[in-house]
Amino acid sequence: MNIVITGGSGFIGTHLVKLLLDEGHSVRIFDKRPSEAYPDLVTLGDVRDETAMTSAFQGADAVYHLAAEHHDDVRPLSLYYEVNAGGAERLAAACEANDVKRIIFTSTSAVYGLDEGETDESSPITPFNDYGKSKLQAEQIFLEWVKKGDGRSLFMVRPVVVFGEGNTANVYNLIKQVAGGRFVMVGSGENKKSMAYVGNLVLLLAQVLSRDSQGEIVNYADKPDLSVAEIVDVIRDELGQSSTPLRRLPYWLGMLGGYGFDVLARLRNRKYTISSIRIKKFCASTQVATRVFKDLDFEAPYSLDEGLRRMIASIPGEELTGTH
Repeated sequence: MNIVITGGSGFIGTHLVKLLLDEGHSVRIFDKRPSEAYPDLVTLGDVRDETAMTSAFQGADAVYHLAAEHHDDVRPLSLYYEVNAGGAERLAAACEANDVKRIIFTSTSAVYGLDEGETDESSPITPFNDYGKSKLQAEQIFLEWVKKGDGRSLFMVRPVVVFGEGNTANVYNLIKQVAGGRFVMVGSGENKKSMAYVGNLVLLLAQVLSRDSQGEIVNYADKPDLSVAEIVDVIRDELGQSSTPLRRLPYWLGMLGGYGFDVLARLRNRKYTISSIRIKKFCASTQVATRVFKDLDFEAPYSLDEGLRRMIASIPGEELTGTH
């Protein structure tokens, strides 16, 4: 099958490209960044550029839409909507222009909000930030696209936090903080986090490529969920730090520090790994239920413990400790 992956130069996209190539598909990447792993497969372009996408989608049988603005500190906030919602609108138009009938879209579990219990696909939609709101708008745009029929297929996955080899986001920062002796447990650590190992997620994305759907939506999280304390314990064990005392801060003091970094970031016009929103998210319980294992007969080959250890093993020692 001829496949285009928007955002294919990124973390999840790179893993997905490899898997699809291994399965014998023809793959092209549409991304605003070059791909370090697959430079020859990239067409450079922005998902806000309908003309560029229309050209890049020629001859495609299916499109995976991974491209998104997703960081916590995107400014201006309008970028979330321009890229995530506006990009979806232009992508749908580019698919129509090229008679592409199949879209697989990675949305987000952020559409459910924070501390909403173990949400499932039928839970109330209450996004708490502009990222979640803009991705929800993208879902609605794609649902309108598939309603036009004519053999169209749309499958949407709402992943939780995704980690793994090549990731440089929140889990990577947590690992580096622990490795460098800078980690402080804010709050009790008993709050649970639904997480997804990239090696499992891309297997699901590849599996649903041939699934005909009229807008099916599934959550994705690897089970069972771990508490923050359990996640940190796995990291500390893999790094050989299990016997080292763990420093702790009460939640209110951690939030106070987060607000301090917010002010500092504005004053210095810099980005820091610590912020009030990251402290809030770290201390929140964010759990989702998923029906993929039962209804889609999906089997994840890796446990969360294995995924964390595989990720840590892939990071060079000097990078972990910041000595390079």
